Amino acid sequence: MGRAFFDNFLGNTANWYKFLIIAFIIVNPFVFFIFGGFIAGWLLIIEFIFTLAMALKCYPLAPGGLIALEAVVMGMTSAESVYEELLKNFPVLLLLMFMVAGIYFMREGLLFLFSRLLTKIESKTGISLIFLLLGAFLSAFLDALTVTAVIIAVAYGFYGIYHKAASGKHFKDSSNLKNDDDIKEHHREDLEEFRGFLRNLMMHGAVGTALGGATTLVGEPQNLLIGNMVGWNFKAFFINCAPVSIAVLFAGILTCYALEKLKIFGYGFAMPDNVRNILIDYVKDEEKKLDAGTRLKLASQAFVGIVLIISLAFHFAEVGLIGLSVIVLLVSFNGITEEHRIGRAFEEALPFTALLAVFFAIVAVIQTNHLFKPVIDYVLMLEGKKQLTAYYLANGLLSAISDNVFVATVYMEETVNHFKDILPFLGSNLHNATSAQLLQIHHLWKLAVSINMGTNIPSVSTPNGQAAFLFLLTSSLAPLIRLSYIKMVKLAFPYAVVMSLTGLISLILFL
Repeated sequence: MGRAFFDNFLGNTANWYKFLIIAFIIVNPFVFFIFGGFIAGWLLIIEFIFTLAMALKCYPLAPGGLIALEAVVMGMTSAESVYEELLKNFPVLLLLMFMVAGIYFMREGLLFLFSRLLTKIESKTGISLIFLLLGAFLSAFLDALTVTAVIIAVAYGFYGIYHKAASGKHFKDSSNLKNDDDIKEHHREDLEEFRGFLRNLMMHGAVGTALGGATTLVGEPQNLLIGNMVGWNFKAFFINCAPVSIAVLFAGILTCYALEKLKIFGYGFAMPDNVRNILIDYVKDEEKKLDAGTRLKLASQAFVGIVLIISLAFHFAEVGLIGLSVIVLLVSFNGITEEHRIGRAFEEALPFTALLAVFFAIVAVIQTNHLFKPVIDYVLMLEGKKQLTAYYLANGLLSAISDNVFVATVYMEETVNHFKDILPFLGSNLHNATSAQLLQIHHLWKLAVSINMGTNIPSVSTPNGQAAFLFLLTSSLAPLIRLSYIKMVKLAFPYAVVMSLTGLISLILFL
């Protein structure tokens, strides 16, 4: 029975990994009851990050979920606190459930568009810049997770096209993309190069979502929170953050260019000629099949795509509800009526939705045990430029290991409590403030910019720092292109260093 239990526990995962997770579960109660919630809480964070780092060994939902469940059972947080955390982040969960599934039904149109783009632009640097800028532009108005879902769908489609062709199959044939046994010998080297090429594009696009997301009020969930608390509308948010956010944007663009030219930190993989030729053949094959029905499908997907962008840009409804609308429209006008065909669209989104719920349980542990309090108390004691710098660095550090929306919420609430006297003068009542109050308001605005940039930019250094990065890491695409936690950290490192330093220098010089 003991052997059967061990074999069933975490399935086919390596034995050393199973033993380590069991050790975590055994050690945690002793640490909690001997050293208290603060030490045990930080140990729990390290263990959870480890499960994310080993995502290619074992999907983090099971091991991470066991650690989070144990924390609730031990009393490190309560089921009610976890539920409250999930309620606060319900819009994000709703987005994942419906928007990612909605993008699934647009994959034919996305492949139609991007396959022509990739086959016509031969410069790897040019393609990389397009992915970065496209990610930045779209994320300035749309949700980063939505944009990431789009680029994942595109890359998955390209990988599938080449993998099938390299296995001697037709584009429309079914194939197990996880199995390379049928790959012809002369294609194996090209496949590895193509994987590197796709890893590069995915990271450029993902970093682009962070760059664009930092610039506007609707770019990231915490931006809206920050803007509302200091009385900024869309224009005011952009103007106040621009001295830092635009400088960081240009730094990101230059970094992208330099990485591809210098071919360092895992960048510089090119699209092999064989892959390009296969993609060209795919485009030609698809063009031959463009009958009236196919053209109408593509037209309907293009129309829904435009409706999607407009709806998200003007926030006509909660993002998840817009995603549900996309599903309804596309299945209606693309002839998809079978339940099992609709169900496939949710296979990518729901595991990550569950994982994110576990992540928010860890956030509840952080909040219950006040793990960030020493850092928060320290930066609140500082003044002037030192405080701005400390805010930026502290938010960046904490966001890299936790949820950036949570970090922004904690810091904004603590900061606003220190400026209670001027709160009535924010927004439209600004003209009623005295000169002394205006000085305080401007300092509050500077702190808000520090929090915004801190939670958005340094957090790109780790996959758990950005929801879009975590989504990419745990997506079905990641194992296909060999994108592990460590590789993602390596690929993000130059961006994180250059953009974080640019943000810090801009804060000091321009605010």
